[in-house]
This record gives sequence, C-alpha cells and structure tokens, in this order.
Amino acid sequence: MSKTAYIGIGSNLGDKPGNCLKAIDMVDNIPDCRVTAQSDCFRTDPVGVEGHDWYVNGVISLETDLSAHKLLNNLLAIEANLGRKRNKKWEPRTIDLDILLFGQDVIDEKDLTIPHPLMHLRKFVLMPMVQLVPNLVHPVLGNTMGELLNNPAVEGQTAIPLEEA
Repeated sequence: MSKTAYIGIGSNLGDKPGNCLKAIDMVDNIPDCRVTAQSDCFRTDPVGVEGHDWYVNGVISLETDLSAHKLLNNLLAIEANLGRKRNKKWEPRTIDLDILLFGQDVIDEKDLTIPHPLMHLRKFVLMPMVQLVPNLVHPVLGNTMGELLNNPAVEGQTAIPLEEA
C-alpha cells in the first residue's frame, strides 16, 4: 500500500544547492518511490551547534511502496554515495536526508523514529513543510504544520528562501 513520505534535505559542505538537487534526483530514482513535490530551498543557520557554515534545506514529498525501514536504508545509501561521513552527531555534511513523516505512522525504534523527533522545533523543516502541506496534521502533536511554524520555539531561527539570501 502506497504511503506519502516527507523527506528533509540539507547540506552545508561543497555545492550545497547542487548536493540537494542531486539527492532529490537520486531519491526519485529509488525503485517504488516517486517524488511528487519539492519545496523551495532555504538558506538556514545551523541549529544546536556553533561554528558551522550555513545550510541549504528543503523538503520533498514522495509516494512509496517501500516500508519506512527500506526507505531509510535507501536514503542512507544515497548519503554515502554523495560523500556523507558519519563520525559524530551534528557534524557538517555534504547531504542529510531525514524521514520527517511516513503517512500518519508513528515509529519509535532504536534506528528509526517517525515523526522526526525534532521537526517541530526546526524552522528549516517547518517553512518548507508549510509550503507543501500547511494543513497537514502532525500525527503525535495534533497541530498543523502552519501551527507548528508559529510556535515560539522556532522564533529567531533563520530560514530565508535561497534566491533572496
């Protein structure tokens, strides 16, 4: 049974916009996956770390017949293919692909948590989500993406459409 998944995309090393576009193309080529929408790219400041370069972030939606775990494995393979090294948490990266939502599924396992546990606290996720699906309800919190974007927790975080940055 097909599900709609939302994937967060980010890069802060190398050709940031190019890395994101290449990743989107690679996701669209995963068997049993089809990218159905793409947000604008946003220039964002790092959240939770100091001294890192700015990011390019966006979100895509896709239709998939894969399980969440199989989708995750494919996304990790794309990250590796695009040069992502995983040495420590929140380090700079050529590409970051996160499953934000997978239908209305709630998964809490050692290697996979859906909805993404920090998405409601990240303007760089919520702005592109609001572009794509402002009235989509978070399956755990019960708020729409638009309501989550208006949460004071995301105030002060920078997320500017890339063409305006």
